[in-house]
Amino acid sequence: MTRRGPRRWALLAGALAVVLTSSVAAALSDTVRGRLDARTGSAGPGSGGSGGSANPLRDSAAGRSPAAYVLPAQPPRSPQAPRTGAWVGAWVRPALPTVQGRLAAVADFEHQLGRPLDVSHVYHQWDDDFPAEDDRALAAAGHTVLLSWAGTDTRQIQAGLYDDVIRARARDLRAWGVPVLLEWRWEMDRPNLQAEVWSPADYVAAWQHLRAVFRQEQVDNVGWVWCPLATGFVDGRAPAFYPGDAEVDWLCADTYPGRTLQPFATAVGPFLDWAAGHPQPVLIGEFGMKKTLGERERQRWLVETGEFVMTRPQIKGLVYFDADRSDSTSDPFDTSLRQAPGSMAALARVAASPWFRTGR
Repeated sequence: MTRRGPRRWALLAGALAVVLTSSVAAALSDTVRGRLDARTGSAGPGSGGSGGSANPLRDSAAGRSPAAYVLPAQPPRSPQAPRTGAWVGAWVRPALPTVQGRLAAVADFEHQLGRPLDVSHVYHQWDDDFPAEDDRALAAAGHTVLLSWAGTDTRQIQAGLYDDVIRARARDLRAWGVPVLLEWRWEMDRPNLQAEVWSPADYVAAWQHLRAVFRQEQVDNVGWVWCPLATGFVDGRAPAFYPGDAEVDWLCADTYPGRTLQPFATAVGPFLDWAAGHPQPVLIGEFGMKKTLGERERQRWLVETGEFVMTRPQIKGLVYFDADRSDSTSDPFDTSLRQAPGSMAALARVAASPWFRTGR
């Protein structure tokens, strides 16, 4: 089956131009999520298609032996990791930070990728109300929502000063009823967050306090994701922030090649070595390479990333960070693929592999 024609994507763009209602969310589910029925036969960008050249990455995955990693039981109403293979997801920075802008950006990314995303990554500030309208629309479209919730002063959390905020978010997520991956205060091991995080012990105590409030509110549709930087396992910072196996449902690390253009396997290796001693599934919450490091290098890096992930069955999700912040004066970078057809085709080649076709 070939890709959906441009008319379908034009219809989606038209739907996103109006204020979203429940009916528009349903249309999004039909149009954005389309699911490119008969997934393994779909000829997405870079996949070769009928009559095209073979896809070595896809072909090598098709005959893989059974995975050695045994997936442990997970909270029954939270997102359930695939038994084999891994999800593909993305954060896609919109041109306009509106509901319509965010959904249009995701739809454009999916269109260029040639397949739907399994996971949509969204970010919320500590005092945001959520789930937001676009969070709800993405879930209605069949995406698993990975919701990254920024933090605040961990000692004030421990003291109960924010219990009203935490309780409100817990109740809203419970009322929503949709399985959600909740990533509270990701990259807590970044040195520039120390004034907020204080210490590893303070972070762990705050995490435990949040979970206690969620338990009091009987929230059972949330999978808790702990996500430091992969570099935190190279210098040894990250493990001290770990709340413990009983408090964490998913392990995670944000992974980038750095200025030395490390292969993904090298960058993520120390984290995976540590994760092998813990039972939880692994999510790569962010990964990507700056455009300025070279398009040929980026294309190779993306394909090699996919090849490596297929050798590590504990990894159950790979979520790209697609953002152009080249205009930022404080943190300029551009990992976006949507204006880089070659790099997008490289990621599409990865996503076309049966290893990343988990049947969702």
